Amino acid sequence: MQSVSAMSTKKSALPFVSIILPVRNEASFIGRSLSAVLAQNYPSSHLEVIVADGMSTDGTREVVESFRARHPYVRLIDNIGHIVPTGLNAAIRQAVGEIIVRVDGHCEIATDYVRKCVQHLLNDEVDGVGGPLQTVGETFIARVIATAMSSSFGVGDSAFRTVDDKTMLTDTVAFPAYTSAIIERAGFFDEELVRNQDDEYNYRLRKIGARILLAADVRSRYYSRSSFRSLWRQYSQYGYWKVRVMQKHPRQMRLRQFIPFAFVICLLVFSVLASISSTGRWAICLTLGSYLFANVSASVLVARRKDWRLLALLPVTFATLHLSYGLGSLIGLVRFWDRWTDNPGRSNRAKKQIETA
Repeated sequence: MQSVSAMSTKKSALPFVSIILPVRNEASFIGRSLSAVLAQNYPSSHLEVIVADGMSTDGTREVVESFRARHPYVRLIDNIGHIVPTGLNAAIRQAVGEIIVRVDGHCEIATDYVRKCVQHLLNDEVDGVGGPLQTVGETFIARVIATAMSSSFGVGDSAFRTVDDKTMLTDTVAFPAYTSAIIERAGFFDEELVRNQDDEYNYRLRKIGARILLAADVRSRYYSRSSFRSLWRQYSQYGYWKVRVMQKHPRQMRLRQFIPFAFVICLLVFSVLASISSTGRWAICLTLGSYLFANVSASVLVARRKDWRLLALLPVTFATLHLSYGLGSLIGLVRFWDRWTDNPGRSNRAKKQIETA
């Protein structure tokens, strides 16, 4: 791969990169996120930064405007749809880069993030690339949440959360860089999906033959939720909207995404049976006992590897992740019970939209 100095001697040959940030009410974090974006060791003459703001009310826009006043290649546009996919699509419509990098207002990318992504896209015959996500917390509860979100017991085999030392092809990545050519083929993000839009989009990419790389040298940091209430809301929404992804693309689903739902269903069914039979009581005790044993065992293993002080809250955090996701999935199935056959030709419509935009 080319070094920074080698790349800088060939500026005219470097691809132009558009960094897009869909944000809403991120006043507490957007300054750090934008500072990391603007600290890239990729030539600024080959960069543009587009912040798609979902009509924030907390001062986010003012923070972005302060950066824009000092950095002319930063742009602020309105995301009147308020949610992430409408913001991504609004930014994509205005982006002119040969490579488009999606960044979150709640994260910090390494100073060589763009350079590394460009190198992989140019040299590794892939269409999208991202890296392992270091999830961190700024308070004790946030640290526990970050630790749980980075463990296999907490989030299953989600590679970008649990693998940090291996470069490999994968199904999805956080904060990806895509070639504009593959975006033109795949179309826009699905604007129905408040959550899980990345999973759905990466599935569509792979369906048309795209290759997505998890690169160990592409590094970013994500700030976790800082309360169990916000974590519950986040993961219940993941479970809820995953139902729509499943309805649109059944083959996109992974085993890890069914387990929390199955656990919640078992708890509900066995709880009802426990009120009328001894078999039900044995079943609910066995289910809860098995889960408690697995939860505590995983908590001990994680705490021994990370920090013993985390053990006090890790079991509660794991239970929050699993129950909120599973219950969210159940609510989603009820809410979208009649939506199993209303999505023909979605990828073709999205492709036509972006071609005519």
